[in-house]
Amino acid sequence: MTEKPTALDLPMVDPLPPATQKYFDICDDKLGMIPNVLRAYAFDIAKLDAFAALYNDLMLSDSGLSKLEREMIAVCVSSINKCYYCLTAHGAAVRALSGDPKLGEMLVMNWRVAPLDARQTAMLTFAEKMTIASSTIVEADRDALRAAGFSDLDIWDIANVAGLYNMTNRVASATDMRPNDAYHDQAR
Repeated sequence: MTEKPTALDLPMVDPLPPATQKYFDICDDKLGMIPNVLRAYAFDIAKLDAFAALYNDLMLSDSGLSKLEREMIAVCVSSINKCYYCLTAHGAAVRALSGDPKLGEMLVMNWRVAPLDARQTAMLTFAEKMTIASSTIVEADRDALRAAGFSDLDIWDIANVAGLYNMTNRVASATDMRPNDAYHDQAR
C-alpha cells in the first residue's frame, strides 16, 4: 500500500474499525490485495460501507445474471467511458471468470468483436445504449432483452449494473483512481 489510490489527499481512517479491517482482510485473503477502490473510499467509513453494500448487492447477490455477465456489463460500460481503473479491474475479472484471456481483451477493446451469444449481445447492446444515450431507451429496447430470454427483474439488474459503472467510471476518472498492479497479470 505504498501508492495512493487516487490523486486526492484523502488518507484512510487509521486505525480502521474492526468490521472494516475484517472486510479488508477477507479481500486480501480472497484476492491477494485490497482493491484500490476500497482504499479510496476508506477516508470515510460510512461512504465505504455504502459503496461496498451497493457493489456487493449488484455484483455478487443472487440474480438472473451470472457473475460473468455482470462483469461483462462493467467492461462494456467502462470501455465506452474509457475508465482505466474499471477496464483493468473488471477486464481481469472477465478473464478469470470466463477462463478466456482473449474474451477479456476483446471486451476491453470493442465488445462487438467478441464471440458472444444472442443473450450477451442483447445485454451489451442495451448497456451500451444506456451509457451513450439513456434517454433514447424505449420499450423496443426492453423487448429485445425479453426476446433474448431476460425477465423484467433481469432487465432491472442490467440497468442497475450499467448505472453503477457509469457512476463509478466518472468518479474513478475524476479522481485519477489507479488500479492495483496485480490486476494486470491476472488470468493471462
